[in-house]
Amino acid sequence: MITEYHRPQTLEKVLELISLPYTYPLGGGTVLSLPRDESYAVVDLQALELNKIHKSGAKLEIGATATLQDILENPHTPEALRSAIRLEAPINSRNMATAAGASVTCDGRSPFAVVMQALDAKITIINGGKSLVDIGDLFILRQETLRGKLILNIEIPLVCKVAFKSVARSPADRPIICVAVGMWLSGRTRVVLGGWGETPTLAMDGNDPSGILAASKNASQNSTDAWGSSEYRSEVAVVLAKRCIEELNPQST
Repeated sequence: MITEYHRPQTLEKVLELISLPYTYPLGGGTVLSLPRDESYAVVDLQALELNKIHKSGAKLEIGATATLQDILENPHTPEALRSAIRLEAPINSRNMATAAGASVTCDGRSPFAVVMQALDAKITIINGGKSLVDIGDLFILRQETLRGKLILNIEIPLVCKVAFKSVARSPADRPIICVAVGMWLSGRTRVVLGGWGETPTLAMDGNDPSGILAASKNASQNSTDAWGSSEYRSEVAVVLAKRCIEELNPQST
């Protein structure tokens, strides 16, 4: 339950407040506004204007409080990321949920998180000084990484081609299994799978795309849960990865 509300006007005051116990930054409020037994304070970030999205050279810089709908509607957003955001949440939630909030609270079933990890997105975090964190590291070490700190923005590379494919019970459901493949001009290739677990699964990050199908199959082998079996996911992951390859490199077919 929210027992205190703050709306500071400066970054310095925000950092001072979120260093206090049981005090959290408030963006869209999709998670913090849910009923809880715990009492806590929230620090509204609206006055900091961290909701801007702009192209900077070969990167797209996404402000921490930009909403998922803002990202979807931006003309520079890769189409694969748009597709993932449409699956992430219905439009009313997309108009509230923020880039930072979705990254901090996501699980392995998040299409948004899967594509962002395939793009090797970088997160700028501040607490006195600034640091740049790989989004995959954030997923694994969220509590340790963010205690008393604030996300300022998320960067994705625009020189990376990315494809996203998924299978779900219905068009409105989150995927049972999904695959995102990012390819750089240098030959670097990242393959990330989602649909189960606490975080997306990085299946491959290397310079030999010939291993994509095998990596996708192997990464799904311990994914059994209430939504699907490992055997099913392993087989479908290969099919989805192949479709990603065909989209990114039609000459390979």
